[in-house]
Amino acid sequence: MSLRDKILKGERINFDEALSLYEMDFFELGDLADNIRKKKYGKKTYYNINRHINPTNVCADVCKFCAYSATRKNPNQYTMTHEQIMEIVKDIDSRGATEVHIVSAHNPNTGIKWYLDIFKKIKTTYPHLHVKALTAAEVDFLSREYGKTYDEVLDLMVENGVDSMPGGGAEIFDEKVRDFICKGKVTSDQWFEIHKKWHEKGKKSNVTMLFGHVENRANRIDHMMRIRALQDITGGFNCFIPLVYQTENNYLNIKEPITANEILRTMAISRIVLDNVPHLKAYWVTSTVNLALVAQEFGANDLDGTIEKESINSAAGAKSANGLNLDDFRALIKNSGFIPTERDSLYNEI
Repeated sequence: MSLRDKILKGERINFDEALSLYEMDFFELGDLADNIRKKKYGKKTYYNINRHINPTNVCADVCKFCAYSATRKNPNQYTMTHEQIMEIVKDIDSRGATEVHIVSAHNPNTGIKWYLDIFKKIKTTYPHLHVKALTAAEVDFLSREYGKTYDEVLDLMVENGVDSMPGGGAEIFDEKVRDFICKGKVTSDQWFEIHKKWHEKGKKSNVTMLFGHVENRANRIDHMMRIRALQDITGGFNCFIPLVYQTENNYLNIKEPITANEILRTMAISRIVLDNVPHLKAYWVTSTVNLALVAQEFGANDLDGTIEKESINSAAGAKSANGLNLDDFRALIKNSGFIPTERDSLYNEI
């Protein structure tokens, strides 16, 4: 049986087969991924009304790909007060947001209580808002910094109102690449341990992959295979989010950004390989809006949301600092031939 027939029949492919998909005809590959997308979701493209809040850029870690951390090239340190954060949440709630997404640097000066108290304040004041917060890298940092086990940190998150975890900190799971780009940060094994424990508590999370830097295609396939293996056990991943590496203001010194062709190939292969992860997000923040819209034809069924403000990727050159207007966002999806479908954070249609 040919690889194409195997995929059309919905059979699972192995590492070598997945890697060989990079050599397949570009449009044939796109059609295979689009076929899977259509079977699952038709022409629906999901989005949510959300706000990203990045409360601090003071960081104990020194990842080479990061332009956000104030301890490296960015001299402008900041840490928001809870009052400032609550003002933002009040504003977005008044305008129909359903999710607040809180991710930031690994600040050694604030204390674990600073993190937990803001989650509790948001959840107590706005119980209907979904709180998505703390990457596995942040959980690992808090665990090490304050002498708590992963379970203890995760239980504190649940107690204080965190509903789901974002997928950040995954970067690339290959240890050699990881050692080069983010040495000292959460390891791949630790990342999976944290998400496995979170899933075992009945909670959902996402998973990302940062690509387009020093990794190779085999590293990307390895990354997907590891995700698929844990998902077989827990079923806890909602969505896979391939993040396009941003080239500006960081220490990796990648001169040429990854091509649109390679981004779309990787998106399509993700849809085919990750047969057990329901959703594939074309995160417009890192891919650009136009390419995210094209990615709908290459397997992506989710474009994230309005975001409103984003600091981490925009520090490295992404055009995401001020988010997108909701009407414009919906119109872009509709004009590209798809049906804009609002969802909540757990992919229930609104």
